[in-house]
Parts: sequence; structure tokens; C-alpha cells
Amino acid sequence: MTARLVIAGTHSGVGKTTIVVGLIAALRARGLSVQPFKVGPDYIDPSHHTLAAGRPCRNLDTWMVPPNRVLASFCRATRGADVAIIEGVMGLYDGLGYEAEAGSTAEVAKLLEAPVVLVLDASKMARSAGAIALGYQSYDAGVDLCGYVANRVGSEGHGLGVATSITRATGLPVLGRLPREPRLAIPERHLGLIPAVEPGRWAEVVDQARESIERHLDVDRILALAASTALSTGDDEAEEGEPVPVPDRPVIAVARDEAFQFTYPENLELLEAAGARIAFFSPLADHGLPEGTDGLILSGGFPELHARALARNHTMREAIRNAHARRMPIYAECGGLMYLTGSIVDQESDSHPMVGLLPGHSAMTGRLTLGYREARADRDTWLLRAGESIRGHEFHYSTWVDRPADLPAALRVATRDDEAPYRPEGASLGNLWASYIHLHFEGRPELASRFVDACVRSRGGTPAALVGPGGPRR
Repeated sequence: MTARLVIAGTHSGVGKTTIVVGLIAALRARGLSVQPFKVGPDYIDPSHHTLAAGRPCRNLDTWMVPPNRVLASFCRATRGADVAIIEGVMGLYDGLGYEAEAGSTAEVAKLLEAPVVLVLDASKMARSAGAIALGYQSYDAGVDLCGYVANRVGSEGHGLGVATSITRATGLPVLGRLPREPRLAIPERHLGLIPAVEPGRWAEVVDQARESIERHLDVDRILALAASTALSTGDDEAEEGEPVPVPDRPVIAVARDEAFQFTYPENLELLEAAGARIAFFSPLADHGLPEGTDGLILSGGFPELHARALARNHTMREAIRNAHARRMPIYAECGGLMYLTGSIVDQESDSHPMVGLLPGHSAMTGRLTLGYREARADRDTWLLRAGESIRGHEFHYSTWVDRPADLPAALRVATRDDEAPYRPEGASLGNLWASYIHLHFEGRPELASRFVDACVRSRGGTPAALVGPGGPRR
């Protein structure tokens, strides 16, 4: 069984990502194969984990995906890896709400029976660090909290004092004391860290983080803690079925470049297992869709930062309009939805023409829309059946302006308004399904087979199949 360790924090911003990136790189430098994970609905931090590990980072989200499928996904992803390093989300006990642990790092740690190392930002505290450490240790006895890291200490004496306070209060080791090192900070912008897929000094950041971890953390002891417990659930949870045989496998083209980069790896793997062949393309640089494209995924990302270049690529926008005219299934999330509207108004209030398959335009705002979402389908589409529920998440600073009130919605999202318990979200127009909500297909694996079936049925200009009781229908 693969060794595993959760790196959690007392709260957001304590330096988890930098520490995880450095630890992954330090373990790889020892010749170990490291599988990275991120708890919760995050696309950005995983890009840095992937760069450091040389293996795709996976998300572990026990709210969007049933826990048994999260566990199975973990077991599959760790095959062939020596150690799994799991970065937590927010604070150790933060999740969906205030009353339960759903979606929290603590819930994932218990599911995986993984030891937890807690990172504290010690920059503005001394002896109080012991009180905070003790509180996290005693809050939930079911969490295997095995040690601490004191980050951003001001001096050797400060770090030693903080570590002494923590160990006296908890009886647990402080596995490292990292000084404040501004050079290690990963650059940020409006949605958080800048993804490692964009141009930047990312290799240098990884190397500097590795050097800091090797200098200031007890990597040998951390590795021993990661290997100290075995996962009681067997690998039978991880067994995969045989890929569905599909004659002349349909090609699903997936947008992937600096503007469109947010796609869960499991979504694509489920599509491949259902019979599809995945082909990546760049709406920024390419002048057409991949040869033989039968379906299209416009991923989330940062189209607002690349709106001028997207607008200049007339041939790609025309290719997508032609694909829509041929009734090809098109699935768009968040940034993909923005790209399909008439235009994007960027942060400088400049307007840039986009594909124009959706009415209205998307505009950047100063307000972050963030959170988990529960939604349902009101009618049959090629992706969902009427009455089906689904979970997802939103994370954006833009809004869809001038969306017609009578436009058929992709989903109805639950609200806290008793008079209007559901709000319309996105659009479903024949073969086009678009929403601001990001979906994890592991939460509803049948979405993959429905997508592939719709691609097969739409060949030759035939409309994508609707999905209703009894399966796909015309």
C-alpha cells in the first residue's frame, strides 16, 4: 500500500501549497514516485503539484463525489506510486458548512486513514502557538494528527520557542520550522495562485521550495509517518471495468491552453472508458478543431485574461459555430460559457467579440461567486434526465449579462430563498449545454456514457439524443 500523508493548515494562506510543492520535489529527489492530491474543488493548486510531481494531481472531494468513489479513485491513482501527498483545503476542519465535516480535509483524512501534519503560520505568535496546536489536536479524536510545521518564523530563537510550546502542549513533534522567505511565494491574482501552466519561473519556484524543505523540515521523519499506517480498505474498491467497446471511437475535443485549463482528469478518463478518444486543442493558437471531432468540451479557465487573443482567432470561433450548426454536442463550463457568449468585457472594461452562440455577454465584476451548488435538471437533455440532481461548484468573478429570462436553463440551482427555492443556471439549447457550475463526473459517472452516446448519434448532422426514462431517445 502506498504511503500517504495529509498536509493541512489552521486556515487558508498558511503556506500549505508551497510546503507541499517543496516536499513533493524533495521526495522525488530521493528517487521516490509521488502522487499528489488536493482536497476540495480546486484547479489551480493542483497545477503546481503536477509540475513538482511529474504526475497529474487529483482532487479528493467528498461532497461532490460519494466517499466510496473518492476512495476508489485514490486507490487507482496511487498505483505505482511510493507515496501520496495530499494538500488540504482551507483549515483542517473547514468544509461545506458549520455543523458537519462534509467536504473537509478532516473527513478525507479519516476516509483515507491518513496521518495529518498541521501547518501553523507562526509569524505573529509565540507561546499561543501551543494553545492553537492543542485545540486542533483535541477537536476531533478521529483525526490522526501526528505533527506540526511552524511556518514563517522570524528567527531561530522564535522558531525554537514556538516549537517548544507546541510540543509541551500536545506531546507531538514539530517536524520543521520554516523562516519567512518571500522568494518562495507563488504569485497570485483574482482567483488565487497563478496556475503553473502559464508562463512563469515555475521550475525555479519548485527548486527553491525543495531546497527550503530539505533545509528546514525533517523529511525522513515525515516519510516514516506517511508509511506508518496501512489503509484497511482493499484495492478491490479500485477495480475498473473493461472499457466500453465503441466502434469507430468518437473524438471529443477538449480546450486546453492558457485560457482554458480547468478540467478534472477523472472526467476525461471516464469519457475514455465510455469509448471516447480525447483530443486537446487551443482556442488561442489553433485555427480549427482536431480532425474528426464529434464532441466539444470548453473547459473553465481565464478567457478574460486572453480575450483579445481569443477575439483575434476568427477561424477558431467560426469552427465552433460550424460545429454547433452540425449539431455536435458542446459542453461548456464557466470560462467556456463566457467564450460562447457574444463578447467578454474584461477588467479594463474593453469589449472583445466571442463565439456568439449564447445571447448577451459576460463581464468581469468585483464580486467573487464561490461555493458548492446543489442543482437539478427540469427537463431531458442529452446530458441529464428531468428530475435528476447533481452537485458542483462555482468560482468566478464574471457574470452573464442580458441572459434572456425565457432561455432554457441547463440546471436549476437550489437557493436559500423560500419564495424562489431554485434559480435558472446556464443554458441548454439542443446540442449545447453550458453552465457556470463545474461538475465532477465521478459524482454521476453516467454523464460520460451519455456524452459519448450523444457524440455517436450526432454524426452526420443528426441531433444529439435526448436522455429520458429507458435511456437515450430521439
